[in-house]
Amino acid sequence: MNNKKTAVSIEFAGKTLSFETGELAPQATASILARLGDTMVLVTVVEGGERSDIDYFPLSVEYVERLYAGGKIKGSRWVKREGRPSDEAILAGRLIDRSIRPLFPKTFKHEVQVIITVLSVDTENDPDIIALNAVSAALAMSRIPWNGPIGAIRMGYVEETGDGDAAAFLPNPTTSEAEHSILDIVVSQGKEKTVMIEAGALQVPEDVVAEAVKKAHEETQKVIAGIEELVKKAGQEKLPVKQDVSTAEAVKMFEKAYKADIQELIEIRVKKEGGGDETGALIDRVYDELKMKDPQAEVDKKTLAKALEQVMFKMIRADVVNKQKRVDGRKIDEIRAISARVGVLPRTHGSALFNRGITQALSVATLASPRLEQLIESAEGEETKSYIHHYSGLPYSFGQVGRMGSISRREIGHGALAERALQAVIPDQSVFPYTIRIVSEVLSQNGSSSMASTCGSTLALMDAGVPITAPVAGISIGRMSEGDKAVLLTDIIGLEDFSGDMDFKVAGTEKGITAIQLDVKIPGLADEEIVEIFARARTARMKILEIMLAAIPQSRSKVSEYAPKIEQIHIPVDKIGEVIGPGGKNIKTIIAQTGADVDIDDDGMVSISGVSEGSVQQAVDWISGMTREVTPGEEFEGEVKRILPFGAFVEYLPGREGMVHVSKMRRGFVKDPSEVVSIGDKVRVKVEERDSQGRINLTMLLGDDNDQPHQPDGDSGEPQPNFDRSDRPQGSYSRDSRGSRPPFERRSSDRPGFSRGNDRGGYGRNNERSSFDRSGSSDRASHPLSQQLRRESEEKTRGPRKFGPKKRFSR
Repeated sequence: MNNKKTAVSIEFAGKTLSFETGELAPQATASILARLGDTMVLVTVVEGGERSDIDYFPLSVEYVERLYAGGKIKGSRWVKREGRPSDEAILAGRLIDRSIRPLFPKTFKHEVQVIITVLSVDTENDPDIIALNAVSAALAMSRIPWNGPIGAIRMGYVEETGDGDAAAFLPNPTTSEAEHSILDIVVSQGKEKTVMIEAGALQVPEDVVAEAVKKAHEETQKVIAGIEELVKKAGQEKLPVKQDVSTAEAVKMFEKAYKADIQELIEIRVKKEGGGDETGALIDRVYDELKMKDPQAEVDKKTLAKALEQVMFKMIRADVVNKQKRVDGRKIDEIRAISARVGVLPRTHGSALFNRGITQALSVATLASPRLEQLIESAEGEETKSYIHHYSGLPYSFGQVGRMGSISRREIGHGALAERALQAVIPDQSVFPYTIRIVSEVLSQNGSSSMASTCGSTLALMDAGVPITAPVAGISIGRMSEGDKAVLLTDIIGLEDFSGDMDFKVAGTEKGITAIQLDVKIPGLADEEIVEIFARARTARMKILEIMLAAIPQSRSKVSEYAPKIEQIHIPVDKIGEVIGPGGKNIKTIIAQTGADVDIDDDGMVSISGVSEGSVQQAVDWISGMTREVTPGEEFEGEVKRILPFGAFVEYLPGREGMVHVSKMRRGFVKDPSEVVSIGDKVRVKVEERDSQGRINLTMLLGDDNDQPHQPDGDSGEPQPNFDRSDRPQGSYSRDSRGSRPPFERRSSDRPGFSRGNDRGGYGRNNERSSFDRSGSSDRASHPLSQQLRRESEEKTRGPRKFGPKKRFSR
């Protein structure tokens, strides 16, 4: 690597993109430090030794995210080092791999490793686009043979608004600008052609997407020019590319003597994407025959395998381009036989089986509460996903024996493509408050299994009762060429993918495109071809949608009986603490007694979920009751929860209690609340007032004639005392056990006087210290009322009693 520090700056979508080399990672074959805004990435490219023992190009691309780039430390309490690459990092690596791989010479078999390390992020400029352009610069200036450079850009699109703002394309939008965009498309381009496309869109028309690809050239050409300037300053001399002479001779031999055998092999391979023993058997036979002719001949089976594949692919392309003949006999725009059905699995929340030819996908939908949404941690911050799509393609789906291990990058990529295709039609959580997970079990593969999983997942969502805004279908368009001639193929199978020029997947609705993924094996596609591909894909998509809707015309009106039932209510933010309770006591009680799960957001949105509608409704009523405002005069059916000497506490709404004073229980004097009510009794109560501390006072005296407690009868014409002692929670009294009390005799100064000066009723003493005449009846002296009044007088003199261990006093 040239250790002389060199830098170039490029005007890129109104900002400055800079590339710098010669200072960092001096032992790498080439390195680039790239910066846009405050987002910085380091790209290193290292060339290894030649690998003649393999039949593919040994390129690896690793995208390394560091949390320090965003000033963060991993949230785990036990593990602070970054672990395995996240799905997002793997997808970014695949994006770069698919952009650069087609431009390496076919005969170059040296190991090449590209590592992208994200050093700094500013949350406005995405590092993936900076990284892709930096990789292009590093490869262009290295000694590794590569037919670049390329430029890459993300394009957005905002629709025309009612305020008079015209529709516009957004080249390289910032994170905040992208929030208003209905299109997210990444395009990698050479000087004239497009090499790679990855897109997600909200049902955007084909002509808008095609125009975005066309406008991308304006910015990618600036990047290419800047990279070429860097190569002139610091570029290395390229390695020569060896010609594979032995393979070329083997190709001539196969074309001369084994064409008929290869044609038979093609007919067998049509039925199986992964190939089989037939190819190996033919190679063994050719090897043995060559050795029999000349035992001294140097024959390598790997060379024979490469030559056999080249001749096979050449024959397939020639038939398509010159004869319009496909390997499975279909027309060039014909779709394979399709079948679809829903409700395949009895206990899952939604399921569907989708078949296209021998490609078969079983998609299963699972619904859960919002609390199970996925949390994603990255240098840019944390985000959540409530819709998740996973793709699984096990070895048997290829008809092969294989190792079972971790999820492959291919599976992660296919799942992300199907997820992006359906994301545009998933309802907002305010409409359908569920976390949704789809798993596509691909049971058989022979071309475009990711698009089959998209179609099957649409049906599974509809079977699960998810109110998607529109059904989504997907198709893959291929291309075969010979010289200047090229033919587009609809719905390619595996063999056509391997032998063709591209795999162009397009998913969408009747209204427009929702996802795109383009992989090519050639230097790229012209803009005019992309327009034609979009038209071909739309025609096929409409046919597939028609078959899908015959299986299930619309989403089911209700979710499965086995799916959780979810309700959402909004409570005032200042009531959140009341619902949660001290140490979570209240919310734990609600969950334990109702069996429902309760989740509360900071904005007051409460999500209640449970398998039983009854449990969900019970929790909804409970929380609604806890947070609603009650007004005096409202009546409720409540349950007695506690009984104290001065009254009873009644739960008039779930989780909310009010006190019914003993004087408000029934007409007449009540000695003990237990004589009127028992714990667990259902009683009708009315809200009387809310006191100064916010507590609710209730009454069981209902009706116009019972609004005031009954006054005791007496012979004297003097006003009778009001025994409402709601302001004194020291005791309660009842006369019912001994009938009416004789009237008090008036005495000069030693008798207590009574007044109604207190608005709530009770005793008003005329003397500082009052006492009862104890010379009278012993019954009167031992009456609970007399004892209570005596205690109150004593407490007034000496202060309140300090409660401690109970003691027995003798009088």
